[in-house]
Amino acid sequence: MISRSWCVRSLPRFFPFVLIAVTLFPLKSYALNLRHHGRKRAPRPLVVGYFPQWGFYLDEPYYVKNLITNGGIELLDQINYAEGFVSGGRCSVADPRADLNAAYTRENSVSGAADDAVSPFRGYFHQLKELKARYPGLKILISLEGKAADFSEDAKPENRRAFVASCVDTFLRGHFAPGISESGIFDGFDIDWESPRESDAENFQALLKEFRRQMNAVRPGLRLSIAVGHTPHMLPGTDFAAVAKLVDQVGIMNYDYTGPWDPTTGFLAPLFSSPADPGYPNSIEQSIADYKGAGVPAEKLLMGLPFYGYSWTAVSQANNGLFQRGRSIRGDKPYRYIRTLAAFVPNYRDPRSHAPCLFDGETFWTFEDPTSVRYKASYAAHQRLGGIMIWELSDDTASAELLTMAYFSLHLPLKSAVFAEAAGIPRQRPTLRFALGD
Repeated sequence: MISRSWCVRSLPRFFPFVLIAVTLFPLKSYALNLRHHGRKRAPRPLVVGYFPQWGFYLDEPYYVKNLITNGGIELLDQINYAEGFVSGGRCSVADPRADLNAAYTRENSVSGAADDAVSPFRGYFHQLKELKARYPGLKILISLEGKAADFSEDAKPENRRAFVASCVDTFLRGHFAPGISESGIFDGFDIDWESPRESDAENFQALLKEFRRQMNAVRPGLRLSIAVGHTPHMLPGTDFAAVAKLVDQVGIMNYDYTGPWDPTTGFLAPLFSSPADPGYPNSIEQSIADYKGAGVPAEKLLMGLPFYGYSWTAVSQANNGLFQRGRSIRGDKPYRYIRTLAAFVPNYRDPRSHAPCLFDGETFWTFEDPTSVRYKASYAAHQRLGGIMIWELSDDTASAELLTMAYFSLHLPLKSAVFAEAAGIPRQRPTLRFALGD
């Protein structure tokens, strides 16, 4: 039975995380057993994670090897590498220093061997090549990102063939730079055009068709995905039924429903909506229903999961800070940081969406934790979606806490009855309960 009390503080605030640690250890051991018995990668549903190029510049750099050290590689079916650059009518390597030039030592390389100092091919791309050699079932897509105006120009009839050819030559044939030719690292493209206008709709579809045509000419089986906003209305005029026939995956960015651009607090990525939310009826449930209604088959949809959070300060104490005005703090913070606050700041949870928040009487945080991830990934499994899409992997803890929970919730989901129970909770009462014993 779900409590609707405002808060209960019968246990220490660190207690949920002790439970999480105890729970995740056997789950990760189970994943290793799946790999040992040759059952590592089920065809459905997929776990897709974005790998951040900017992880190279973090205070503690995020290396490809981290995925091996924390066991995350055992749980991933696909990595979307962010990013490849779109500019000037062509694709290019976005950051040669991080992607091609940085030298790796024995300690931080996937192979355990230091890079050859005279080799022109180093960096993240070399590490990805080593990763694929070690995990041949893994798929890696290059995520193409750039200004909307560049995509719009490149998609025009007179430009699209040459533009796509440059992307294929650079990332599929591996002509990354003069003297560096390394094919076979990338298994396709993730198109992150945010977002085509109504006047772009026809060209957007034609661009995807051209990508598919040229990719098929390279080799069959290459993957094409698109990242889309949390409502089809963000891509007006797009024929999603036709687009879905061209792509393998439609990744819904099921996050940023609320953020620093809003003067009112709320949930970053609510599974279910509440009429008290100024953004009502925005929710993941609604987003998925809208894309299905627009003609995208469930098996091609990926539910987006954010591994980060937002905060506001100078927030009213009413309703434990939820849906209250405050001063937003620019930028996001990774879950691994927010988790450290949770031992000292009161934790609350929405009883319908199981979304967590922190509120100390002045500062309000919205984010994801293992409980909410388990709930959402289970929902994705019951909706028979193609899988989940994580933004992004470096925001997780050193033990891959959220990724581990996401994987097992897809394969061993909560019973469907829990979602029927949530549906019975009155939507007009957005009260929070203290987050203990979930």
